Amino acid sequence: MNTKLTLTIEKEIIERAKSYAKDKNRSLSDIIESYLKMLTKVDHDTVNMKLNPAVESLKGSFKMPKNLDYKKELKNRLEKKYS
Repeated sequence: MNTKLTLTIEKEIIERAKSYAKDKNRSLSDIIESYLKMLTKVDHDTVNMKLNPAVESLKGSFKMPKNLDYKKELKNRLEKKYS
């Protein structure tokens, strides 16, 4: 069942999107629907992804400090490794 959706998008973007759709012989609604299907399918597949049994056994065995700055830690370790 199709349902109407109202979006607020910049006029220039709408014009470019309509032109793109026309070039591809598709409707803009079809392109947007396909994009949303792909976008939501990826998220759904990621959630249902099974972990390797070896990785699953390690899950929860490492507790990271709450104040850990991952990017800073990575930067420091890479600087140490390559200096």
